[in-house]
Amino acid sequence: MITVIEKVAEMRAFITQARKQGKTIGFIPTMGALHEGHLTLMQEAKKCSDVVVASIFVNPTQFGPNEDYDAYPRTWPEDLEACSAVGVDVVFRPSVKEMYPNGWGTWVTVAGITDKLCGKSRPNHFRGVTTVVAKLFNIVQPDKAFFGQKDAQQVVVLTRMAQDLNMPVEIVMVPIVREPDGVAKSSRNSYLTAAERKSAPILYKSLCAAQQLVSQGEQSVQNIVAAVVRSIKSEPMATIDYVEIHSFPQLEEMAGLNQEALLAVAAKFGATRLIDNIILKPGERG
Repeated sequence: MITVIEKVAEMRAFITQARKQGKTIGFIPTMGALHEGHLTLMQEAKKCSDVVVASIFVNPTQFGPNEDYDAYPRTWPEDLEACSAVGVDVVFRPSVKEMYPNGWGTWVTVAGITDKLCGKSRPNHFRGVTTVVAKLFNIVQPDKAFFGQKDAQQVVVLTRMAQDLNMPVEIVMVPIVREPDGVAKSSRNSYLTAAERKSAPILYKSLCAAQQLVSQGEQSVQNIVAAVVRSIKSEPMATIDYVEIHSFPQLEEMAGLNQEALLAVAAKFGATRLIDNIILKPGERG
């Protein structure tokens, strides 16, 4: 039977007991509103961990002042049922006060790689992410933590944080889970109107077109970005936030594809901002 823990001290006591028994810990941090992408992370953790812990915490510090913290979907009964169905052992569900008690004032910041892509259009977002995940890593003490490729920049940032702060955790990136029409599964898809949802596949369609260009030998980052921009702009309901290519996983600027690269896009459909990406691999032919 699945265990629900709400207090930091109780979570630590559980982990201490599991460690005494020689068990390995797999961890999936989430903000709830679980979908198939989250469940895939949990299933991957189940394959290589003795104990699987998932956290459900809508983290206020990673939302900007005009973002959707209050409106973010909270579906606790369904989330608990989903976790139980895939074999999660423990759900850690702390309150905001438990995670950020009175007098709290410490931030974890990763410099450089957080000032581009989503970090450029969402100031302080990654400071909130790295801070809460550092806290969760300290509480849960996992051997491995699982994140989806949809948030590829987040994976890179958290990997750097773990390396820089000597955290004994392996960050595992799991491929994007998509809807049948290619739209990346996301909690924010529920915000889309019917018309906006119908237009959303343009992001993945544009990424696939870029991959095809690369497979045909195109190596110019400028040309690939321009092609993706044209493709997304062909959908009237899409408003581009960014289309960028960076080396992966370094997230450095590049003029030509001479190594694996992250092609990442963000666009608004109405009031809803969606992100997507693919890893471009030069030299592969379609």
